[in-house]
This record gives sequence, structure tokens and C-alpha cells, in this order.
Amino acid sequence: MLGFVLLGVGSGSTGVSDVLQNAFHFGGGGGTSISKLEKKTQKNPSDATAWRDLATAYEQKQRTQDAVTALQRYTALRSQDQTALQELAGQYSNLANTYATDYSNAQAQAAQQASPASTFAPPSSTPLGKLFTDPAALKDPISDAVQSLASTKQSTAYSKYQEAQKNAETTYQKLASLTPNDATVQIQLGQAAQSAGDTKTAVGAFEKFLKLAPTDPLAPQVKQALKALKASTAASASG
Repeated sequence: MLGFVLLGVGSGSTGVSDVLQNAFHFGGGGGTSISKLEKKTQKNPSDATAWRDLATAYEQKQRTQDAVTALQRYTALRSQDQTALQELAGQYSNLANTYATDYSNAQAQAAQQASPASTFAPPSSTPLGKLFTDPAALKDPISDAVQSLASTKQSTAYSKYQEAQKNAETTYQKLASLTPNDATVQIQLGQAAQSAGDTKTAVGAFEKFLKLAPTDPLAPQVKQALKALKASTAASASG
């Protein structure tokens, strides 16, 4: 259910590798404590610098959701700051990765809870075995509760994953509007859109990337991604 784009990072003319690496490395916070910065933003919510410093402090402590909130406030005040938008998109991707892990863990938990029942079940030819194969019989309320909890965790994690990927896509769209001829932003937008399930936007971004940087080392992989997306779209339409 969780789709990820696995494009290798090259060192070509677009500088994609530098941007993707720098998206997760941030400047120093100046040694100011988080509590002081939080009080500063509370006292003056329009202080863009305070929000920026607070976001950096959160990032250094790996408090991703808090960093996202601070960057949202900062970019609302400084909507043209491309570096901050890149950073915000990277943090959304971090959140998506966390939720993807949560989803996988919940899936594993559900499988672990389901397997013991089948392992110790009696032969299906016996009367008791027939009861085990009957979904309406011999229900274990504890097992059912655990399975339900795992299913709920999966659903919640997947919803949060989708939301984070969509937010990353939206942020890259803002960047693309500021720098329409930046090939790096186009490939980032394409990847984010594909992960968010927005095939139309992904196709458009990848096609624009190829127009802007046809000889980039990543071009062959982008072409493969485009081919797969178009094939998937055609299959869905025919189905």
C-alpha cells in the first residue's frame, strides 16, 4: 500500500544530490534553549526569526512534528524563503517515513497475533477442527481485540503517511511556482507527488524535469518512472 520512489542520487548538472542531502542538514541554533525560543514566539508570534530559530532547535532534537509546525509559521511569514520551503518539505518526508515504519510495525503485529491460532489448530477433519475453520465459531475475544487494535494502528499510520506525503507535495509545488525552471525542484515534486498518489502531477513534473535537464544522470531513471506511471494510469483506465 505504501509506495516509494527509489531514484538514485547522482552528481549531475542539476545538483540534485546536493539539495537532497542538504535538505536534512540544518544550521546551528545559536545555543538558545527551546524553552526560551518558545516563549519568544509566544510573546511575539510575528517574529519570523524566532520561528526560524525554534524550527532549527526542534530539528536538532529530532522533534519533527514540532519542527514542521514552527516552519509552517515561519513560511507563512516568509513565503518566498526557498531554503525554508525545502526544509519544510524534507521534514514532511521525515514524518512520512516515520508513519510508514509505524504501518509496517502494526502489520507485523497483526501477522504475529494471527499465526499462533493456525499453528495450534486441530486437524480440519475433526469436529473441533471444523469449528476452528468456521469464522463464526470459537472466537477469542482477546485475540479479536488485539487484531482490531493492530488494524486501527495500520489505518491511522497510513492516513498520516498520506497526509504527510501530500503536504510535502504541496510544499514542493510552492517551490516550483517560485522557481519554475529549477530541474531539481521538478524531480522532488515528481517524487513527492508519486508518493502521495497524485499521478497527474508526478507525470507533469517528471516530464518538465526531462525538458530542463535531458542529459542529467537521473534522466534514464525518471524515464522509467514515467513509463511505469503511464502504464499504471492506462491499466486503471481500461479496468
